[in-house]
Amino acid sequence: MKSALFVDFDNVYSGLRKLDQTIADRFARQPLEWMNWIISKLELPDHAPDGARRRVLVRRCYLNPQAYQRFRPSFNLAGFEIIDCPALTSEGKTSTDIHMVLDIIDLLQHETHYDEFIVFSADADFTPVLRKLRRWDRRTTVLAIGFPSAAYRASADLLIDQDEFVRNALGFRDEEECPAVESVAPSVNTVPDPDTVSAAARAIVEDAVKASSVAVPMAKLAAHILDAVDGMDASTWAGHGTFRGLIESWDLGSVRFTTAGGGVIYDPRRHALPTATPAANPKSPDRDVDGVIDTIRNEVARSSLPVPCSRLASLLTAQFSAIAADWNGCGSFRKFVESLDLEPLRVDWSNSGGVIFDPARPDVGTQNGNGATDWGDDREILAIATQIHEVSGAPLLRPQDYRALFSIIEQDARSHPFDLKETGKRVRDRLREEGLGGSRLDVNWVLRGLLMRGHVFGQGHDDAMTLGTKTANNVRSLCLREQMILDKTTEAAIARWFGTSQGTTRSGQ
Repeated sequence: MKSALFVDFDNVYSGLRKLDQTIADRFARQPLEWMNWIISKLELPDHAPDGARRRVLVRRCYLNPQAYQRFRPSFNLAGFEIIDCPALTSEGKTSTDIHMVLDIIDLLQHETHYDEFIVFSADADFTPVLRKLRRWDRRTTVLAIGFPSAAYRASADLLIDQDEFVRNALGFRDEEECPAVESVAPSVNTVPDPDTVSAAARAIVEDAVKASSVAVPMAKLAAHILDAVDGMDASTWAGHGTFRGLIESWDLGSVRFTTAGGGVIYDPRRHALPTATPAANPKSPDRDVDGVIDTIRNEVARSSLPVPCSRLASLLTAQFSAIAADWNGCGSFRKFVESLDLEPLRVDWSNSGGVIFDPARPDVGTQNGNGATDWGDDREILAIATQIHEVSGAPLLRPQDYRALFSIIEQDARSHPFDLKETGKRVRDRLREEGLGGSRLDVNWVLRGLLMRGHVFGQGHDDAMTLGTKTANNVRSLCLREQMILDKTTEAAIARWFGTSQGTTRSGQ
């Protein structure tokens, strides 16, 4: 697949710098590293040709030489064309967006016929360009740091998750960021890092293959790993999407696997592959998919709460091993679920790995990150909060969870220097210890919002009321950007939701 990459350097770098200076500098100084990730690891956008591989034929970086000249050598070494976009006004406004748009339109009509246009920018001004590319049947992939508009997100075929980009493309994994000087007893709620989980699963596979005199069924191993390895989730498989993807990430020496006949793992020096025998009643893939849909519907009907996707993934892995090996060719559990016709069921991916529920059942409804559904006396603002959640992406936590979250952030800021990753982990762990709602993604959403609004931790303004006010203002800004009307009722609901007084909601911007 022929691709062209356009990097709005000023936009991406400034967005990352608001989150963490170290992350921004790694993006600027090691473009070759994240370019390799784009080429070899980043998934292809929807409707890409089967078996396609990404070839980035054009690499263009647009930067202001007056501010970022020091990063030019790094992009030169990574094979980028560098287009200088100096400031043209006293406010520092550059012509980057115009340059990028003209170059994109130029390549759209180029005889090479580029299949994919990759845009690194959160600037919503590129929305019409993305829509034009779609009309011309070209694929679009976008990296937007911060809170891109709904229209911008919807206009892209693939939106690169910024957390995934920081973690995988820039190499900021949690274990690298943990301070080595602290020695504390591990919490019972601590989630093992993906590498530890993967290593534990690999040991189980290697031991099973060594101990067995015949090839080992993949379904049996997958079920055993899910049962025995703490932190393994069938919806993510330690960040590899599928059990097959997890196996392919290992160097198992002589050990091989095949997905034929349901899938087996074997050592060709000791094991013979099972011979294929005609089944009396062979099951077609379509029948298997129908069985998956029926299983999901039955689980949702049986449950009094929204059903976690991780639980469904484990159940489907045990019952439909052939499909679960690579999620029917979709590459991830999420894409597989989104390919199914589950109407009228709904999937909410915003919290804790996703849940599936029946919106027609009033006893279930949408849950917060902890699985709790009881808003108690605050239920009267749930409808408005749900609408705001859908428009802005704000976590649908209960007001009491938000009050606790801001209080815990305040306490953490008094005891530790702020670091996005470490602070997020500590706050998430405290929420769990106190039995409150809020996933790591929810916590990061709030922290990112505070940073994007210019909040600087450690300067004496980290009290819960200020944090709540700034988060409420961030939500207002996102709603107004999406043209949602904020009347008196909505304003009162926002103030109540985030624990702020209506008289002070506009302060502490």
